[in-house]
Formats: sequence, structure tokens, C-alpha cells
Amino acid sequence: MQIPSGSPDAVACMTGSRGAPRLHGTVKFYTMAKGVLVVARIWGLPTSETDIFALHIHEGAGCTGAEFSDTGGHFNPGAQPHPRHAGDLPPLFSCGGRAFLAVLTDRFRVRDIIGRTVVIHSSPDDFRTQPAGGAGEKIACGTVRAQESGKTCKKYCGEPGGVL
Repeated sequence: MQIPSGSPDAVACMTGSRGAPRLHGTVKFYTMAKGVLVVARIWGLPTSETDIFALHIHEGAGCTGAEFSDTGGHFNPGAQPHPRHAGDLPPLFSCGGRAFLAVLTDRFRVRDIIGRTVVIHSSPDDFRTQPAGGAGEKIACGTVRAQESGKTCKKYCGEPGGVL
């Protein structure tokens, strides 16, 4: 599978918390024949014990509140136990503060997550602890927005050019 070269159907511009102000990037969502392709490009991840960071789609509609508290819990319209929430995604592995992830999922459609939030947590998800995997603090957040015709991610997020 190749990452589409065209515009995504939706994008979340990630912004770091006060504790991780250099953290930023994009999470793009592409509708594919077998599901949704999620492509994350992240810069400025802090150094941590494992350099592994949980990535989830949350049910909240904005990156507001103290340390993104208004993002709510994991997006879970099917009321499934963790890690079967629709919003549970594979972790980000930091390489010198950068991470790249591409994953195909059939747990949601792009239209289901418009207006929801994408959150990066300070720790890896243990995929066992209920309800959220013990993933630690919310260190970055972005609201999923539908891609408008003619707008690039640089116009949305100020995404750096070049290769990650």
C-alpha cells in the first residue's frame, strides 16, 4: 500500500502542551477501499524513558481545558473494552524526537471522527489497563478537520516541508 499523494480527507494539526511546547505535526486521514489510512508525522517529541508514546483519537471536540482535559476519553462508539476502542491506534516510536506512523484501520470512517481530537500521551499504552491503557499525560492535541478543497496541510498547520 502506498501513501496517497493527494490531499487527505481530514487532518489534525498537532500542538504540544505547556510541558512539550516544541511538539507539533500532522495526523492525516485518507479514505481507502478497505478502511481509513492514518498517517502521522510528528516532530519535537520529548525524551522519555522508552521514547514510545501512545496515540489515540479522543471523543472530545476541542483541545481546550487544563492539559487538554476537554478531549474526554477514547473515541469508543461501540462501547468496547480497551484496546478495542475505535480510537485506539498503534504507538509512536520516537527517533531523535521525530515519529512517523502509517496504519490502515476499519474501526471508524473519516466522517465519524471529524471534530474529534487526536491526542499524544507521555507514555506507551499498555493495551491492558482500563479504560485508557495507562498512557500518561496528554502532551499534544489536534482537532480533526475535514480537508477543504485547495488547502494544503501547510496552510492548515504550518507543516514543515521536506522528508521526516
